[in-house]
This record gives sequence, structure tokens and C-alpha cells, in this order.
Amino acid sequence: MKKNRMVCFSIFFIIILNSCGVNQNYIKKIQSMEEGVSSPTTIDELTSAITKYERRVEDIMLAQQSVGIWYKILATRYIDKQMYGEALAALQKAIMYYPANQNLYYYVGVCAGYMAKAELDFSATGSSAKKQNYLKLSESGYLRAIELEPNYARSLYGLAVLYVFDLDESNKAIPLLEKLLTIEKRHVDAMFVLARAYYVDYQFEKAVEIYDLILSTTGDSQKTADAQMNKKIVLDAQYAQ
Repeated sequence: MKKNRMVCFSIFFIIILNSCGVNQNYIKKIQSMEEGVSSPTTIDELTSAITKYERRVEDIMLAQQSVGIWYKILATRYIDKQMYGEALAALQKAIMYYPANQNLYYYVGVCAGYMAKAELDFSATGSSAKKQNYLKLSESGYLRAIELEPNYARSLYGLAVLYVFDLDESNKAIPLLEKLLTIEKRHVDAMFVLARAYYVDYQFEKAVEIYDLILSTTGDSQKTADAQMNKKIVLDAQYAQ
């Protein structure tokens, strides 16, 4: 009895599979009917087919644009929650749809920088390869954003911070910050980073000038105190030469 049931089930399963194949062909036939012609040959048929398929292309393009925007929004939501690895994955998808969007590359720079700071040597191998990879990704993200928009202030600042505090290449940060301060003349945070870059590069007089500029620009008591303290450090280093 059980054997007969198994045979019946097998036959029923085969029938289901065969019917699926028929259904797929049927669906294709219905689609051709909806489009009007399956193989257009005349001028009228060709014109009609082109019009219909152009509408399809427009629909596909609109859908792709929406998907790209949604990936960008998803990335910003992850960033808001400090989930930078997930944000990077979403940004990679968004860039496939919008490869010339400077904002996406800026966010890559930000997220990769945070991931570099989070990349600890849990296995105590002595290797920092993953951290360095994230730092290089951060740098390339900022550079691409600046390539697309040379006056992109946020990317100029982000890349400069990366050079000064993470990559130990303060000399590369100086022209970026000097340019940024021609765009946003009262960017006090950029002034602090530039003064630091000058100091590390042994350009003490220029560092002092920037700290004086901060003191004449900011109304924040903490930043004023920091500028005064840092200026004293620079002057002491200058006099010790």
C-alpha cells in the first residue's frame, strides 16, 4: 500500500514539473500578445515595438535610480547607528548605480576611517594589514570625492584629518587645509588641524599665525583656551631651536 502511494506521489510530482514548463511558455506567449507582435517586421510593427520597449527601458532606469537612492539612504541610516561596516557595504552597492556621486565617496572615507580605528589585533598577530587597508580605502574615498568636486569642503577636511592623525603625512594635509580655508574662512576646526600640521612640519611661525587667527575668530571659551595652550607649546618649541 505504501509503495503504491509513493508511486502515485512521484507521478503527481512529475506532472507538476511538466505543467510548470507549460505555464512558463504560456506566460511568454501572453507577454508577446500584450506587446502586439513577437517578431516585428513592418515599419508600423517596428515603430510600435520600439515605443513599447522604450517605455520598458524607462521603467527599468527609474527602478535602478530608486534602488541606488535607497542604498544611499540605507547607508546613512547605518551611519546614524554607528554601524560603519554595514554602511560601507550599502555604499558599495549605491556606487554601482551612481559612480560619479561625490557624496557617496565622502561617506566611504568617513566609514572606512571609523572601521580602521575599530580594527584591533584580537589575535595578537602583530599585523595591522586590515587597519591599513581601511585607511587606504578612506583615503581613496576622499580623493575620489575631491576629484569629482574639487571644492568639496567636507572631503578636504576629512582627508586632511586622516593625513595628520592617522597616516602621519601632515605635509599632504597642508595644501588641502589652506584651500579649505579659502572656501570656509571661519572653519575653526580646520584651523586647528592646519596649525597642528604646520607644527609637525616644523613650520612654527605659520602655526603661531594660525593660532592667532583662531583666537581672533572663535568665541568659544574652550577653543580659545586650547589655542592659547597650543600656541605656547609651539613658541616653546620655536625658542628651543
